[in-house]
Amino acid sequence: MQERWQGHADIELTEAGINQARLAAERLGTFDYIASSQLQRALHTAQIIAETHGVGPVVVDERLLESDVGPWQGLTRHQIEAQWPGYLNDRRKPDGFESDESIVARSTAAFCDIAASCVASASESMPTALIVSHSGVIRTLRHTLGAHNPKLHNLGGCWFFVHRNNRITAGEIVSVIGDVSGDIAPTDSL
Repeated sequence: MQERWQGHADIELTEAGINQARLAAERLGTFDYIASSQLQRALHTAQIIAETHGVGPVVVDERLLESDVGPWQGLTRHQIEAQWPGYLNDRRKPDGFESDESIVARSTAAFCDIAASCVASASESMPTALIVSHSGVIRTLRHTLGAHNPKLHNLGGCWFFVHRNNRITAGEIVSVIGDVSGDIAPTDSL
């Protein structure tokens, strides 16, 4: 399996991705509100989860979009190393790569707006929103907030808490389906 830097590439979910989304939907707890990036891989995942839980509609927010990786979009790690030697090891980014500041500004604004909408639409005093975004956004926000930042597996994520003053804190990492490095069985055979 070649891990490609997807960035803004609007790639559809594979059959394995659909099966992973179904499995995640079965394992998730309850939530009151669901929002997603508009990229098909996130949106389709959110729609599967929303349908399973009877929550919706899925609110699409473009600020949840994956990081813009510029010229690295669609390339493998090997290809990036060949064209930009040392960049990955030195944590350097090429021209055209979205800045961390931009990612943090748009994602925190989205989280605060989603939290406000979730509170306004919920009957519970502590409603929960499920946000389906991308690992680049999650890792950048966690890093900025000073949280431990391990690699996220497919359909992994973390808790974020939006406080009354719109301050955001990062909680624990959540692994909904674990490390899935290959195809998983269709859900009807689980």
